[in-house]
Amino acid sequence: MTAETDADRSTRSERRPRLLGWRSALLGVVVAFVVWSLVRAFLVDVFYIPSGSMEPLLQPGDRIAVSRTAFASRPIERGDVVVFDGRGSFAPLDSGRGWIGDALQGAGEWLGVVPNETVFVKRVIGVAGDHVACCSPDGRLTVNGKPIDEPYLFPGDAPSTMKFDVIVPAGRLWLLGDHRSDSMDSRALLGAPGGGLVRTDRVIGEPIAILWPLDRLGPMTTTPKEVR
Repeated sequence: MTAETDADRSTRSERRPRLLGWRSALLGVVVAFVVWSLVRAFLVDVFYIPSGSMEPLLQPGDRIAVSRTAFASRPIERGDVVVFDGRGSFAPLDSGRGWIGDALQGAGEWLGVVPNETVFVKRVIGVAGDHVACCSPDGRLTVNGKPIDEPYLFPGDAPSTMKFDVIVPAGRLWLLGDHRSDSMDSRALLGAPGGGLVRTDRVIGEPIAILWPLDRLGPMTTTPKEVR
């Protein structure tokens, strides 16, 4: 048996802090990832805006922060802008990609490198019990027989070029984009199962801030809420 030399002991002592340093760094990354995942799952999530359907409020390419607790203490109201899971209404329940494809797509969506194909942003025009129709003699939408003002509409857009007459059942929402001429919304699904109405339990939350691009960074408001 050979005796341990001073050099051996010195080398081992040097390796131990290095190993502990790597372990601490790795643990820090894991903890940060878990905390961020919990924040996104229960408090504030981040979503990518792929289209111009909510212009001028939201622009294509925007990354938005969405409060998951916004409607925990109050009901969803007319005029609110909501982020929702469109599977079963705006998007098919089955993507057709299989579980591996869905996992890869989900990872890309979570990282923000690909648009989310099943999450949408629209404005609430009708809530349970409302009678929503297009249009009044002066071309405005009506809610419960009263024409409404919509100052948030994309400049030059008509409230709707498609006629509709809908009574919103309990637990459902009638949703339209602010850029009506460039929005696939409840109007486009009138003949589909569910008639374009989205379940309230599919609502993820409310946009509260724009995170990207930097020239649009800051808190946002979805008001004015002129739909009464």
